[in-house]
Amino acid sequence: MLSAETRAGLAERLWRAERERDPIPPLVESHPDIDVVDAYEIQLINIRRRNTPVAGHKVGLSSPAMQQMMGVDEPDYGHLLTDMAVDEDVPLDARAYCYPRVEVEVGFLLAEDVPPGCDEQGVLDRTEALIPSIELIDSRIRDWRIGIADTIADNASSAGYVLGAARVAPGELDPRGIDAVLHRNGEVVAEGRSDAVLGNPATAVAWLADKVSGFGVRLRAGNVVLPGSCTRAIDLRPGDAFRAEFTGLGTVGLTAKP
Repeated sequence: MLSAETRAGLAERLWRAERERDPIPPLVESHPDIDVVDAYEIQLINIRRRNTPVAGHKVGLSSPAMQQMMGVDEPDYGHLLTDMAVDEDVPLDARAYCYPRVEVEVGFLLAEDVPPGCDEQGVLDRTEALIPSIELIDSRIRDWRIGIADTIADNASSAGYVLGAARVAPGELDPRGIDAVLHRNGEVVAEGRSDAVLGNPATAVAWLADKVSGFGVRLRAGNVVLPGSCTRAIDLRPGDAFRAEFTGLGTVGLTAKP
């Protein structure tokens, strides 16, 4: 367990790395005793420092393969802030990030607060709509050499999110059976299915409601939750144009300036 002073110092390093687009070495190299609780507290320091309304949360490491790679047995989470929203009709500057990548996700728009202890049906009962989504991920850790504590402290490697226009009530579409295809510049670069996320993306939302409660956080009505990627992450380069297609859920796009 790190001291409050050490946590604040590591948060400052991540803050500067993001602002200056100058990635830093893994936190675990200089602080091998950092644990998951330290990492979440570091994340919260920088979330509070941004002084921007919370729009929702994202779940990471939601596939067994990613958990095995990280040596963990549960997902992680980060915050989505209102200033992280990306308009699919406005090209972004890929050079404003360190190592940007995109992931395809079935987003949840919450109609009610989701309390801890909720099961999958309870999540769906409190969900207004499923949304086609792309998460923009990035790492302020050099060369993506991340361990679990590194990515958690770095807001679960989150950088932005894009929401498509469609809003589909969960009763109209099985969230476990949504196929997703990601195109980059007109070519298919990734394919997946929503049940790659813990077998059911609603399971990830239920897990999230439990996990955030331990840090005094709640999933609120109106929040967006990105439960995890249906596909592998794909690098975002200047000039790239992405389009994600979801069966029964429409499309969402993201474009980078040349």
